[in-house]
Amino acid sequence: MAWYDEAVFYHIYPLGLCGAPKENSYDGITHRLQELTPWIDHIAEIGCNAIYIGPLFESVGHGYETTDYKKLDSRLGDNEDLKNFVSLCHKKGLHVIFDGVFNHTGRDFFAFRDLKENRENSRYRDWYCNVNFWGNNEYNDGFSYDNWGGYNLLVKLNQRNPEVRDYICDVIRFWVKEFDVDGIRLDAADVLDFDFMRALRSVANEVKPEFWLMGEVIHGDYSRWANADTLHSVTNYNLHKALYSGHNDHNYFEIAHTVKRLYDMGGNRPDGLKLYNFVDNHDVERIYTKLNCKAHFTPVHILLYTLPGIPSVYYGSEFAIEGRKEQFSDDSLRPALKLSDFADAVRTNPATALIARLGEIRKSTPALSYGDYRELMLTNRQYAFSRNAGGASAVVAVNNDDNDSSASLPAGGADTFIGLISGNKVPVQDGRINITIRANSGDIYVPLAGGASDQVSAAVENAVKAVQSAAEKAAKAAQTVMESAAEKLQSEAEKPSAPAAPKKEEAAPKKEAAPAVPEASGKTYEDGIIEGLQQAVLARMEKNGPVTDQMRQDVKNNVYHDSLINWIKSF
Repeated sequence: MAWYDEAVFYHIYPLGLCGAPKENSYDGITHRLQELTPWIDHIAEIGCNAIYIGPLFESVGHGYETTDYKKLDSRLGDNEDLKNFVSLCHKKGLHVIFDGVFNHTGRDFFAFRDLKENRENSRYRDWYCNVNFWGNNEYNDGFSYDNWGGYNLLVKLNQRNPEVRDYICDVIRFWVKEFDVDGIRLDAADVLDFDFMRALRSVANEVKPEFWLMGEVIHGDYSRWANADTLHSVTNYNLHKALYSGHNDHNYFEIAHTVKRLYDMGGNRPDGLKLYNFVDNHDVERIYTKLNCKAHFTPVHILLYTLPGIPSVYYGSEFAIEGRKEQFSDDSLRPALKLSDFADAVRTNPATALIARLGEIRKSTPALSYGDYRELMLTNRQYAFSRNAGGASAVVAVNNDDNDSSASLPAGGADTFIGLISGNKVPVQDGRINITIRANSGDIYVPLAGGASDQVSAAVENAVKAVQSAAEKAAKAAQTVMESAAEKLQSEAEKPSAPAAPKKEEAAPKKEAAPAVPEASGKTYEDGIIEGLQQAVLARMEKNGPVTDQMRQDVKNNVYHDSLINWIKSF
């Protein structure tokens, strides 16, 4: 068991989050990376225990056209800033991996500058692929070369050149020695040379115990890259696509088929293939933008945290911010954010509260990190599966329909299961649990008694405490809102809403008029309390950032089953 087996990642694109200029003028150092210090506590608070951050090193623009692999981008600060950041993360119990852009360099990289200056006589002419001095390009270099993605800004390194290989391996050693980094995400790993990746794996085994290599791979047989000889893991773009389109199309068959194919790819073993799972990142649209039904944010993230693999949250998406991909710019996917704009989001923003709860559940439920995968139920709109490992088990059920759904699922090893999200206790009858899956939601059930392991018992205890704590906070908040709403309604009820009535009507007992708002509103006293509570919820949400029409509608329709509105309606 390594640290990354139990990791929940938080993904940061630092040039965007810190609001750095789009172009590097190389005219000084601005210590923007220090602005990330408050985010460390936030990342831990929402249950993440690892950070993937990058690109970090000196470049001319978006960060993937590297100028200097051994110097923090001057728009972010200096090397001391990066040392301090990693050190603070480690003190908080967070592992850190950097973006490693080793497939290509920028045109300002020392080797390419030498190539431009000395041409055929450059000692670095073989550092790059297919340099042709009979060709030319849009920069009028007087020669051409291979690039990444058709962009001559990104000059492809010749990874089969021993000097290039040794240089990059030394860069990794430098990052570990200088910054104490815990791993690397390899950019464009799907076009890296396999022998080159084997060399990187050898260095990873050398520099630090449990040093993790994860690669960016879009399609194909992931086991070609993720295996004992090359990388530990790769990005799971297959599941990324299935998670949002499977909900938009009300098609859980797509998700289940994808999961089974990926699980089989790993040899049907819990330790076979642990992919890096995500629902959005710096290259794709935000999940809240992609979803046709915003309420599907809940089941999507339940699956992200419970399906086989290592979950990751892209910065800001825990607040359900939006970001649409533009034709010629990714800026909207990489916005500058101030954490102060989302103060107290764990308690006031339903999306953030969900992510924090799932983080705690993942941490305290070992079956979600180490368990096998067994499909239990599958329809277009309902999906359930189990994860089992070493006596620990979890049953996960989700629903993408607008109505609640009932399900009978096989479950053993205990007399009772408990929903770690809802807190609902469900008895086991004839080896099955009969549950109700809330509309556009889901739950994670673990054994409560009778065979539960100590780890599972601890998970249940933590979950129950969380539910109780949330209930106590809800009670206090609701009481305050009730009192405020009651006072407001009392005041409004005493105001005349029609011409003055005859004197004998005014003599009517006051207590008969107080319980209802003026007739002109058509609302009962209870309606007024609920409306006041809704207004209070919206007011708290507005403190965290812009409130969209959809968010207002969600509050009005009470789509969040554990909201204060349901709580108050229970009285």
